Amino acid sequence: MCETWLTQITCFIFMDLRAVLTTVLSSREHSIFKALVFIFSSLCAWYSGYLLAELIPEVPLSNTLYSIRSIGERPVLKAPAPKRQKCDHWAPCPPDTYAYRLLSGGGRDKYAKICFEDELLLGEKTGNVARGINIAVVNYETGKVIATKFFDMYEGDNSEPMAEFIQSAPSKSLLFMVTHDDGSSRLKAQAKDVIEALGSKEIKNMKFRSSWVFVAAKGFELPSEIEREKINHSDQSKNRYSGWPAEIQIEGCIPKGLG
Repeated sequence: MCETWLTQITCFIFMDLRAVLTTVLSSREHSIFKALVFIFSSLCAWYSGYLLAELIPEVPLSNTLYSIRSIGERPVLKAPAPKRQKCDHWAPCPPDTYAYRLLSGGGRDKYAKICFEDELLLGEKTGNVARGINIAVVNYETGKVIATKFFDMYEGDNSEPMAEFIQSAPSKSLLFMVTHDDGSSRLKAQAKDVIEALGSKEIKNMKFRSSWVFVAAKGFELPSEIEREKINHSDQSKNRYSGWPAEIQIEGCIPKGLG
């Protein structure tokens, strides 16, 4: 088999010479002189190929083709993977701030979440989330969670206990509130007034299965530019889930040292 360049060229020239000799000997019209010229030319071509094969390294032809094809190719530069931020923020919070992210429930199986300083305070994984209004209370000065609790607003009389829970939160506290499923059916006026006093502008607009998230401060004021509240009402013609609106979320950075 003709495996190297030298043997490949030799085989090719040998076959070409054999074809020439066959043509010359089988044709009576060619003269002896022309036959000698053909033979001499073939010998010269064979010898030139032999010299060329000796000068070229014996490398597989596929490697040579790959080297030719790769000429001019630029190296592919891959961007580094983005660094994960606290509470899955798109951008990092500045130094001396707290990162928070609130996510309401969506549908029957997508539970609400409350994340603070990259710690899941409330959610399915922590096992402390349920139908109704879910609340987490955090010590503003230390950043440590004080309590988490949920209040069913579809069954049972939980409106007044929720109002008492909110009022019992100590001064210098952050309160995070999110709904899962329905948070309005048994929500009474007294509890609405307590939440409204903390700065909510949507609590009295709550409807059946409205998605709602709210951030509040007790004993101090939050900066006006901080996103604090969002609501999304159920609409059978627009609901993402059967009977439920889409989940909503807010996130931001709360400066330390306020008040």
